[in-house]
Amino acid sequence: MQPGNNSEFPDKAHLIELANYKMPFGKYKDEYLVNLPEAYYVWFKQKGFPQGKLGRFMQEMHELKINGLEGLLRKLIH
Repeated sequence: MQPGNNSEFPDKAHLIELANYKMPFGKYKDEYLVNLPEAYYVWFKQKGFPQGKLGRFMQEMHELKINGLEGLLRKLIH
């Protein structure tokens, strides 16, 4: 099976959106999520991620960071 045809692989449009999503508030306002420190995601994981798209994206970014994969997204920033 090819990537993109399996729900286990994120689609390209989703990865591009994730790579270009910026933090809308706080200390890191207007910074790309991919550029936020891993410790920030760890703190949110302990306290609870925000609701909605931001929270889902932050959870995904946390997983990418703990697995050392954030570099893949940096290539997709416009």
